[in-house]
Amino acid sequence: MLETTKKNEFTASGGAVLLSLWMTGSVHAAGVPTLNEMTIKADSKGLIGTANTASEGTVLKRQLDSRTVYRPGELMETVPGFIATQHSGEGKANQYFMRGFNLDHGTDVRISVDGVLVNQRSHGHGQGWADVNFIIPELISNLQYTKGPYYANQGDFASAGSINMNYVDKLPQGIATYGIGQQGWMRGLLAKSFQVGSGNLLVAGELVKLNGPWTIPEHFKKYNAMARYSQDDGTTKFNITAMAYGARWTAIDQIPLRGVRSGYVSRLGAIDPSDYGETHRFSLSSALEQKNRFGVTTANLYTIHHNMALFSNFTYFLEDPVNGDQFSQKDKRFQSGFNVDHTWVNKIYGFDVVNSVGVQFQNDVIDNGLSSTRDRHLLSRTRADHINENSVGLYYQNSVQWLEKFRTVTGIRSDYYWFDVNSHIQKENSGSSYDSITNPKVSAIFGPWANTEFYFSYGSGFHSNDARGTTSRVDPKTNEPINPVHPLVRTTGYEVGVRSAIVPGLQTTFSLFRLDTASELLFVGDAGNTEASRPSQRNGFEVSAFYMPKDWLTIDVDYALTRARFSDFDPIGNHVPGAINGVGKLAVSVDNLGRFLGSMQVRYFGKRALTEDNSARSDNTVTLNGQVGYKVSNNVHVVLQGFNLLNTHGHAIDYFYTSRLPGEPVAGVADKHFHPVETRSFRVNLVANF
Repeated sequence: MLETTKKNEFTASGGAVLLSLWMTGSVHAAGVPTLNEMTIKADSKGLIGTANTASEGTVLKRQLDSRTVYRPGELMETVPGFIATQHSGEGKANQYFMRGFNLDHGTDVRISVDGVLVNQRSHGHGQGWADVNFIIPELISNLQYTKGPYYANQGDFASAGSINMNYVDKLPQGIATYGIGQQGWMRGLLAKSFQVGSGNLLVAGELVKLNGPWTIPEHFKKYNAMARYSQDDGTTKFNITAMAYGARWTAIDQIPLRGVRSGYVSRLGAIDPSDYGETHRFSLSSALEQKNRFGVTTANLYTIHHNMALFSNFTYFLEDPVNGDQFSQKDKRFQSGFNVDHTWVNKIYGFDVVNSVGVQFQNDVIDNGLSSTRDRHLLSRTRADHINENSVGLYYQNSVQWLEKFRTVTGIRSDYYWFDVNSHIQKENSGSSYDSITNPKVSAIFGPWANTEFYFSYGSGFHSNDARGTTSRVDPKTNEPINPVHPLVRTTGYEVGVRSAIVPGLQTTFSLFRLDTASELLFVGDAGNTEASRPSQRNGFEVSAFYMPKDWLTIDVDYALTRARFSDFDPIGNHVPGAINGVGKLAVSVDNLGRFLGSMQVRYFGKRALTEDNSARSDNTVTLNGQVGYKVSNNVHVVLQGFNLLNTHGHAIDYFYTSRLPGEPVAGVADKHFHPVETRSFRVNLVANF
């Protein structure tokens, strides 16, 4: 992690913040939207003087390019304390962990690309589904992140944090990449910028194939394509971006530990070889930034068409001993959004004040369904729903420099949600609902003294629940009566932290935090999705350091430890199943060392409670990835990448629930289920610039 300044040097004064705002567009660490490719360099002061908390930051393109990632989502592991893994096929949204959360596929981390929200609410597989497989890593200019509910411009899903990745507007040179490797991996990429009129046209296309180490080939295939036209005349910037993504794969899901020990299934095998997934995503977005004497106005408008079908079998023969328990989850939606933000600086009674006001609107028109299947053939429909979900978020935030060494950032945000559900199976589950929530935010910042700043933050946020849960009164499987869930769930956070650059070339942060959640969202094994659960509390700390002793050497290390517990009483126990406890990462990269370049990353994924009473726990997992490259010429280089170099037999993820294999008791067996880390593999990439 590297927290940086822009080319112009920030100071703590509001006037300097306005100057940086004028030069680069937005002072938000992960705001909506980020239009332009910011020119960022390492600076001894880091974000001192501009950050709201110790746990926000920016990751540079240089750092992103140096990472050896098995899948695009692992780019986000440059965020301190963040883990991205997988429990099924490569085309599925990653499994995320951060700040004591098993975030499933995105329940409480808000992910966006160029200000366009990736999380999908009321998704057919799980609330907050955030699939980032459409990202082309070479086009990411930087990554910005925040932690906690302390930012007025971050709404739904941002309780644990937010991540915004920005695409470049223009490439300095074209990129042609071709790579081959073990496990049936192949990748091709072409990307090029062209001068068109007074602007730039960026086009790119990517193809990827992968079988994986599994006994049943994954046959993963995906394509990505994008085109962006942008202009920048100094005071007005805009871009229009079109993206297309599609993928299909055989889903190698988690397997029961007892099945591996008995020899029923190999460690790299699958119980149901017909599990499968396919998806596509098409988007059109535009963004505008206007600077004038009244401040800076930014706006973006987007629409997304998404279609997904998943066929999964997590319990095997528990519910249906004859046909098996495979089920399909389908989601088809049109998602549209409009965001506008205006930031300006003025003086109030002699104090410099930076103000931001914004509106965020989103509409989702969704058709999703759940069915029982066998070998992907329909047996019966469990439910089918048409959902119309609308929301409006309003926020105001200001920063006041009260003293030379003291400033505050305060904000307030109100969100309004409308849900309309038409259930085609159980009419009792149809209906409409409405909810709203208002959340205050405040941070106090002291310093800097000796390039060291101190932060105290409080704020509340929220996550939304699945629209179907807000109107359902009958369980679609059992027909038993159930109670609707509350539409919006409040979270409350507290944090103290410090950021220091007292040692030349070394930037460090440390934070202590607490987060209270009124209702936890948990993965349910037999349903294959997330459900609202009990209230919870998390307490923990994070520490990170970035050290650049030489221009050609960077060292990046972070560690986080969190205690997650349910905050109500239940004799079953108070541990939050799957909640991450300890996580640490070390990354070292070398560049511009003659013709050679290289990097390595060690990742520690700690033990976790898998049941409320802590009787079942996961093991920890340590992985090592690395790469070494050679520059054949100024425009051509070859890179050898290695994954899981220790060839660990660790688990990418673990669950504990009841399932049934053939011949086992009808009631099934409660057991640990896991997805193994992919075995050691190597890939070779030829990269040419033109």
